[in-house]
Amino acid sequence: MVTLELELELEARMSITKKDIAKNIKTRALTDNKTSNKLIDSFIEIVKSKSLSNNIKIASFGTFTNKVTPQRIGRNPKTGDEHIISERVKLNFVVSNKIKEQLN
Repeated sequence: MVTLELELELEARMSITKKDIAKNIKTRALTDNKTSNKLIDSFIEIVKSKSLSNNIKIASFGTFTNKVTPQRIGRNPKTGDEHIISERVKLNFVVSNKIKEQLN
């Protein structure tokens, strides 16, 4: 019943951290902390490195894509000073329809 307690704990919070995911992998796959943390870190590194050149599609899960945000003017809310925020490339995740169906 460790996984049920873990799932209830995660449902009570608004967001899930990398540590929470590693803990969940540890309990479900019956591995140790080191292995589950290494698995998460490896997954993140693969997504980071491969997403620089291509979109990454994981069937029945979703797609990681690069999204370019254009240069814009930002303001300091306290002083009102304007600053130019440079163009940036952000990693975007689009959830698959199967996951959407499970959530709704």
